[in-house]
Amino acid sequence: MKEYLVLQVIDRRIDWFSLQEEEYIALLPDTEGIIRSRVFPGLWLAVSALLEGDMSSAIATLQTGLKSDVHQEFVQQLATFTNPIL
Repeated sequence: MKEYLVLQVIDRRIDWFSLQEEEYIALLPDTEGIIRSRVFPGLWLAVSALLEGDMSSAIATLQTGLKSDVHQEFVQQLATFTNPIL
């Protein structure tokens, strides 16, 4: 597993880990409070919005990531690996 996310409800905390050189490291929120996946470009989570239950802000951040250029490039790369079965 290249990345995993831990939601700690009681502690009101989200930890996201990424496998780097056979060791998991914590991905930290950037200055905007967003954790950005290294494995799935465009998967962005607004940590404080999620923890505060502000789903409209959390979804808006996720949608912004999914509309980003890095996500579109990722989708195009994935398309080159798929072969539909006819």
